[in-house]
Amino acid sequence: MRPHDPRVDEALAAFARHFGGTPTRLAGAPGRVNLIGEHTDHNGGLCLPFALPQRTFAALRPRADQIVRMHSTHRDQSLEWDLREARACRGWAAYVVGTLAALGHRTGFDILVHSDVPVGAGLSSSAALTCAVAVASSPEADLTTLLRATITAENDYVGAPTGGLDQSVVLGARAGTALLLDFSRPESERVVRTAPTAVPGHEWWIFDTHVAHDLADGGYAARRRECTAAAEALGVPTLTLASPAAVAELSLREATLAARARHVLTENARVRAMTAALDARDAATIGTLLTRSHRSLRDDFAVSCAELDVAVEVLLGSGAVGARMVGGGFGGSAVALLPTGSARQVGSALAGAFGRRGWRAPTPLAAGRGNEGATRVV
Repeated sequence: MRPHDPRVDEALAAFARHFGGTPTRLAGAPGRVNLIGEHTDHNGGLCLPFALPQRTFAALRPRADQIVRMHSTHRDQSLEWDLREARACRGWAAYVVGTLAALGHRTGFDILVHSDVPVGAGLSSSAALTCAVAVASSPEADLTTLLRATITAENDYVGAPTGGLDQSVVLGARAGTALLLDFSRPESERVVRTAPTAVPGHEWWIFDTHVAHDLADGGYAARRRECTAAAEALGVPTLTLASPAAVAELSLREATLAARARHVLTENARVRAMTAALDARDAATIGTLLTRSHRSLRDDFAVSCAELDVAVEVLLGSGAVGARMVGGGFGGSAVALLPTGSARQVGSALAGAFGRRGWRAPTPLAAGRGNEGATRVV
């Protein structure tokens, strides 16, 4: 039996304040951290994410008309939109309205959104929102339908070209484990196996740099275009199918495209090695793989930023076994494997390093505790 979650009471109380009465249904969806396998989903590769204890709740009640009324407690903002004009919706409301439209809803809802998943931190706040709305509004839908609808909401309604990693883990996560996802497979066969996230003597922590990233702002889309161009240059449908020899030859003609391909190939190899290291509870190897992933994202894929690079450097210098940036890049968070009990000391070192540069101190989030698994109706 799960312990009572006070966030549920908060969501119900907020619904009553803003809409009156009680919702018909309430669903909660987790944020996620991708241990390794960044920018491999849209290249037909491997990823290894797990769900976070931070969750987004969507409480809703159907309406008789086609209006969607929404209130977000963490934004303290109320909006409403006609479902018939879903394509024109913008901002955070587009995630909500786009999901409902993608699922084929013809009538509106009153929807209360309550979340403690940090926005813009690379922890899938957007997927947590779309998945919570999808499950609350269509609890009878199967996993494939939910996946396609939530991906469509981000791709076609919001304009963020996500590859499906976030939605796959938010909808399909299992408590206490990471999912090995293979994006060369159809949605229903994507979960290959699980791997334990617990590493004896160590803890998983996330450090939000507060440099907000936005998958719809252009940088992510530019990397996807480069990956498509690299695959075309290499004569393969996805970069995962390229050979190291062909990538090395491409580097003589197109250094940037070859670098993008090299990241995908080496990152896929790191995902396989990380899965084995988690099974063996091999902290040293886990740490090495995390750090190598960051260097590849920084140097070959060019999606890091000064704050993330400093965060990883300070984490490694103050006791972390390994660390790397997570998410689409250009901001967000770093994930680190720390010796148990060292988070306060490491966080203090980070705060000092950021303060000396005039930056806001990163916010620490415990990642490995309280993971309840996938999106579900409460």
